Amino acid sequence: MSPPSRRLQTKPVITCLKTFLISYSLIFWFTGVILLAVGVWGKVSLEAYFTLASEESTNAPYVLIGTGATIVIFGLFGCFATCRGSPWMLKLYAMFLTLVFLAELVAGVSGFIFRHEIKAKLGVAYKNAVKSYNSTDSSSSSSAVDAIQRTLHCCGVKNFTDWNETAYFKEKGIPASCCKDSSKCSEETLKDLDQAEKEVYTTGCFTLVTDVMEANLGIIAGISFGIAFFQLIGIFLSCCLSRYITNNQYEMV
Repeated sequence: MSPPSRRLQTKPVITCLKTFLISYSLIFWFTGVILLAVGVWGKVSLEAYFTLASEESTNAPYVLIGTGATIVIFGLFGCFATCRGSPWMLKLYAMFLTLVFLAELVAGVSGFIFRHEIKAKLGVAYKNAVKSYNSTDSSSSSSAVDAIQRTLHCCGVKNFTDWNETAYFKEKGIPASCCKDSSKCSEETLKDLDQAEKEVYTTGCFTLVTDVMEANLGIIAGISFGIAFFQLIGIFLSCCLSRYITNNQYEMV
């Protein structure tokens, strides 16, 4: 057992570490809330883009929501473990932080490395979605095309004339989602490219889609990397506090 004088000297250190770790855990809890919010925002705002990229409904926003919820729970656990002064709880907390750090780091690096492949895949998927478009079909790809054209005020892949090569154009012309003002878009107008040029958006969607994806994914990646490296602080504090408590047989009453 350590001498009483030494134990008295380490008590302020342990108290200081506890204060920092509780503060960290509260901030960590708040980052979980942020990830939850980003996941919900991604589900609402980027679902159309994710759908095209994966050609089916994506789980990416749910991954963020699930991660955020887990961080919220473990953030509270970290506060509880710190207040109790339990070495095994602190070690468990440090292990969890390490796992989350590695997972976020791998995900961020993978996304950065394969970003060009994702862009190319998105381009192919969007072209296929335009070719197979059917407004009466409730398929996710057709709905995604309509949502993108309305939101980004664009039409076609490179420009509105791309629709001329589709089976849908031969039957009904350019989709109504390309119209600037739907009240001015008759079926006859949409079947004639010269007339439609005045009533529909002429800019292609692919460049706009990739710009939006890159901008928003950059925000998500930045938040994820920031949270990942922030966890190194928690790992350090948890390990230090656990070591001090174990070595000095300190218990919080």
